[in-house]
Amino acid sequence: MKPKVTKRLYYKIGEVCRLAEVESHVLRYWETEFPMLAPAKNRSGQRIYREHDVEIVLLIKRLLYGEGFTIAGARKRIPEELKRQGEAIEGEETAGTIAPIFPELNTSTPAAHGAAGRELTVEDKLMDVRAELEGLLTLLDGTM
Repeated sequence: MKPKVTKRLYYKIGEVCRLAEVESHVLRYWETEFPMLAPAKNRSGQRIYREHDVEIVLLIKRLLYGEGFTIAGARKRIPEELKRQGEAIEGEETAGTIAPIFPELNTSTPAAHGAAGRELTVEDKLMDVRAELEGLLTLLDGTM
């Protein structure tokens, strides 16, 4: 049974753990093993997950626990799965999130190397800046 993910801009690590039914240390470990899972951090250093991050977490869990993939096997399979999901939901906003996660699927834009070992396009960098700014807004809204 696929957990229902409510549409929100950001999720905290505890919320993602509840949705995926995994412990927070497992989620943090996956972040080290899967470069495409790189949630932004707010000013206080807390992880803030976007909707596509949550989808990747659920995909990783399905591949590892449901289908019995090794971490290396799941790492190789995720781009195929996301590409397939993107084709299945073509025209939806989620389909547009595949290229920023996997720049190698979007060969039309030049890329630079990111700190996480994946290639970052200008679009990726702008998405990261936007995520950080939205996280700050969320933080500020919570303190008022």
